[in-house]
Amino acid sequence: MIIARSPLRITLGGGGTDLPSYYRDHEGFVISASIDKYVYVTIMRPFIPGIFLKYSRLEHVNHVDEIQHAIIREAVRMMNFRTPQIEITTLADIPAGTGLGSSGSFTTALLKALYAHRRRLLVPGELAQLACEIEIQRLHEPIGKQDQYIAAYGGITCFQFHSDDRVEATPLQISMNTLFDLEDNLLLFFTGFSRSAGVILKDQDARTQRSDAEMIQNLHYIKELGLRSRKALENGRTAEFGGIMHEHWEHKKRRSSGMSNSQIDEWYELGRKNGAIGGKLVGAGGGGFIMFYAEDRKLLRQAMASAGLEEVRFRFDFEGTKVLIG
Repeated sequence: MIIARSPLRITLGGGGTDLPSYYRDHEGFVISASIDKYVYVTIMRPFIPGIFLKYSRLEHVNHVDEIQHAIIREAVRMMNFRTPQIEITTLADIPAGTGLGSSGSFTTALLKALYAHRRRLLVPGELAQLACEIEIQRLHEPIGKQDQYIAAYGGITCFQFHSDDRVEATPLQISMNTLFDLEDNLLLFFTGFSRSAGVILKDQDARTQRSDAEMIQNLHYIKELGLRSRKALENGRTAEFGGIMHEHWEHKKRRSSGMSNSQIDEWYELGRKNGAIGGKLVGAGGGGFIMFYAEDRKLLRQAMASAGLEEVRFRFDFEGTKVLIG
């Protein structure tokens, strides 16, 4: 039996500039952090022939082309099994559609498990590249690359997305005090809304591809905020980073009418009036988790609890996608 796990993530700056439609012309920059909430994939060889899948559905098929789960189908196809006889089970700490990069985490965990099953080594950069190939090139999802790369590498990492499709990964150079400050004061609350990131990102992708001036300028500004966030954090100015988060959210909302709604705006303003310096929805927007940088954690938690939002506490993960049992 093989068990692999892959961390979920939060974005600390530059989100949206990791889409090929943007970085191939303008280069992208994202600060992303993996957290101790995980997607797990278990692989074993059953006693009878066939492909057995257990996720939110059950599948039992005899041929790869019959698999309904698109990512699993493409990953198994990529492995080129001659006589598939495999059972794949998936579990997650947090459900999909909540803005924490679960699709990229699932794909990296699945590939890591499949390669371990074949006794083949995958280093983080290669793992992330293969995951991107499945989701972006084979399945044509209108998504960026940060989810696959942060899941593979782990840590708090700066990614530069170059126009020739190269991706550079560099650890964010912060002190232990700053690290503990972020773990203590970045608070995640579930909005109760789940959504598909593809709907919002498809609009952004299409507008970027046709060189929509407003969208391009917005993403330029978001990238600059990401670079400012790196500078603030590496110099230990976490309160300044909280202010940049607010500025980021105000610009992020302008990208799409589906980015926020009146209820989310109300919660956000409640947080800002009760101990939060800044915040934003994590992921593409429209739902999932709202993340704040808190000046007063106790006051913020009380306000969010009174509004009915559940907090999910976390710490950072520094291991990335790994095999637990193999």
